Amino acid sequence: MKIITWNCNMAFRKKIDFILEYNPDLLIIPECENPKKINFTEQIAPTDIIWYGKNQHKGLGVFSYREYKIKLLKCHNQDFKNVLPISVTGGKTDFILFAIWANNPEDKDGQYVTQVWKAINYYEELLLNPKIILIGDFNSNTIWDKPRREGNHSTVVSMLESKNIFSTYHKFHNQIQGKEDHPTLYLYRHENKPYHVDYCFASSYFIDTLKNVEIGNYKDWTKYSDHKPLIIEFSI
Repeated sequence: MKIITWNCNMAFRKKIDFILEYNPDLLIIPECENPKKINFTEQIAPTDIIWYGKNQHKGLGVFSYREYKIKLLKCHNQDFKNVLPISVTGGKTDFILFAIWANNPEDKDGQYVTQVWKAINYYEELLLNPKIILIGDFNSNTIWDKPRREGNHSTVVSMLESKNIFSTYHKFHNQIQGKEDHPTLYLYRHENKPYHVDYCFASSYFIDTLKNVEIGNYKDWTKYSDHKPLIIEFSI
């Protein structure tokens, strides 16, 4: 199973061909325009589509391919509008996927990692499921922790780890939070402003089957977006 997340920096209809070359089973696209704008007759048509957003040019898109089917769960709390709990079925195993674009300017408590912190507390019982994946643009890193803020990046990581949910990138590449060798964002597309802000956290069930974790490079992807794709493969 191959899962890819990529903040496409809008206008996904012009860029979808490039990410589909990687043959994903599940595709999570922050800053995705309404899929009604995409002509799927020119590509492999998705099996299912979930899109959430008020701005028709900039929402959160989730696409499944081949046998995989996705459905937004009724428990979705719109207070955390861009954290979508989704059931994934049809493959070799059913599981819960949280598609994430941590961006909510309307929340005075914090529009970025605070959204993830609030969501994982709200969905705490759902996170007890032994087959969980959280993936997308978290807009956060330990380097920006505010010690007095309860819901910073490190507390999110710690809470997930307490539930046996771990970052696939950090596990596979033996990395430390905040000291990542591979950036997923180049701010304003400047090569001298690299950051790691996109993640895939997975429960032990998936970690045990982790096959590969790859991040796109600056040269290949900067003309399309300030973010690079995060590509995760599991041997299931």
